[in-house]
Amino acid sequence: MSTQTAAPDAPPAPTPPRRAGRRSAPQPDRRGRGITSRVMVNGVLAVVAVYTLMPLTWLLIASTKSYRDLFATNPFSLGDFQFLANLDALLVYNDGVFVRWLLNSLLYTVVASGLSTLISVACGYAFDKYAFRGREKWFGVVLVGVLIPSTVVQLPLYLMASELGLVNTYWAVLIPSLVNPFGVYLARVFSEGYVPGEVLEAARMDGAGEVRTFVKVALPMLAPGFVTIFLFSFTASWNNFYGALMMLNDDRLYPVNLGLYMWNQNVYQQPELYPLVIIGSLVAVVPLIVAFLCLQRFWRSGLTAGAVK
Repeated sequence: MSTQTAAPDAPPAPTPPRRAGRRSAPQPDRRGRGITSRVMVNGVLAVVAVYTLMPLTWLLIASTKSYRDLFATNPFSLGDFQFLANLDALLVYNDGVFVRWLLNSLLYTVVASGLSTLISVACGYAFDKYAFRGREKWFGVVLVGVLIPSTVVQLPLYLMASELGLVNTYWAVLIPSLVNPFGVYLARVFSEGYVPGEVLEAARMDGAGEVRTFVKVALPMLAPGFVTIFLFSFTASWNNFYGALMMLNDDRLYPVNLGLYMWNQNVYQQPELYPLVIIGSLVAVVPLIVAFLCLQRFWRSGLTAGAVK
C-alpha cells in the first residue's frame, strides 16, 4: 500500500485589483454600421438613378411644349400641352422624311442584328465544339477585335467601300455591321454553358449532319444567348452614328440618329426644327425600350448564365 498522498491543489492566482476609472473597451455596433453602409449605398444608387433619368425626363417634358414654352418656362415645368401637334409636325415635315429615317434605322438594325447574331452564334459554337488547328490563336484574334474601337476602323472601311462602289448605299452600312467580335466571344461562353457535348454526340449517332445538329439541337438550346447577343447588336446598330456619317451622303438613306443630328446642325438657321429634334429624339428611343421590354425574359437569363459561367 502506497503511503504517498496526493499533493494539495495549488491555490488560484490572486486577481489583480482593477484600477479606478478604467473601463472595458466598448464593442463596435455592427448593426449600426450595417445600417449606415446600406443608407450610403442606397444614396449613391439614388443619385445615379436621378442622373440617368434626368435627361429622359427633360426630353419627355420638353416634347410636350411649344417653341415659345421651350425657352420661356423652366426646363422641368409643364407648359401648353402640344405633344400631338409636335408629333404631327414631325411626321409631315419635308414630306415625312423622319418616317423614312425611322424605317431606314429599322432596316439597318433588324437585318444587320439578325444576321450578325446568327454569324456570331455559329462562330462561337464552332470555337467551342470543334477542335481545329490554331483554334485558340484565331480566338485570340477575335478578342483583339473586341479591344479595337469601332471608330478606328471606319476610315479603312470607307476606303474599301469606295473601291467596291458601295459608298452611299444601304450595303455600306449593313455589311460592316455583320462583324461582331464581342458577339462571338459571348456565343462561345453560352455554348460552353448551354450545349452539352453528349447531346451533340447523340444527334450525330442518330445520323444528323453537322448543319442539322447545329440548327435543330444546338440553336434552340442557345436561344437565351441568341437573344442577349441580338439585343447588344441591336443597340449598337441603332446607335451607329459615325459609320453612317462616313458612308452616306444622301439624306434619304440616313438612319434616324444621323438625320436628327443634321437637323440639330441647322436649328440656328431654321429655329422651327428645334421642337422637331426634341420629339424626334424621344420617338427614336422608343424602339430600344420596346425591344428590351419584349425580350427581357430571355436576356436576363442569358446574362445570368454568362455571369455564372
